[in-house]
Amino acid sequence: MTFTETALAGAWLIDIARIEDERGFFARTFLPEELTSRGLDPTLAQCNIAFNRHKGTIRGLHFQHAPFDETKIIRCTRGAVCDVILDLRPASPTFLQWVAVELTADNHRMLYVPTGVAHGYQTLTDQAETSYHVSARYSAAHAAGVRWNDPAFAIDWPLGEPTVISARDREWPDFDERIWSSERASVVR
Repeated sequence: MTFTETALAGAWLIDIARIEDERGFFARTFLPEELTSRGLDPTLAQCNIAFNRHKGTIRGLHFQHAPFDETKIIRCTRGAVCDVILDLRPASPTFLQWVAVELTADNHRMLYVPTGVAHGYQTLTDQAETSYHVSARYSAAHAAGVRWNDPAFAIDWPLGEPTVISARDREWPDFDERIWSSERASVVR
């Protein structure tokens, strides 16, 4: 596997190393020692699949508060998505910056997302599917998000307005750095 650090601190693109022959190819997609050798969290607590019927669907931007904060490794297993990560770690040198990466079933690329970074994507094809390896179990009480079109972040989604988005993702309140910092310092509600 080949690891390439993104512009967000601690977030990495992971490309597979294909071993090809007349049948096709074989590649490893998860080696804990490859992650730990780079100081990344290899914990695997849950695996998820998200299927999206329509091109232009937006899911996210999601994260979980401690103690259920999570690292994620995301891969597109069908179709294509524009995957977006947003740094919400106040002490990070890339706080409030975002990065977009195209993940497709054909490029087999994965994205490692560290804790404290929100994650979402817009589907670039109909019938798009993603797979997630997550370091913590889902906890509804600790689940949170920021709005896909919040002006505080000015994310440039490739297809603009979503064709499909959940009410929850559409209605996250405007981000306020002062409130955010005080909430992060307090105990999760």
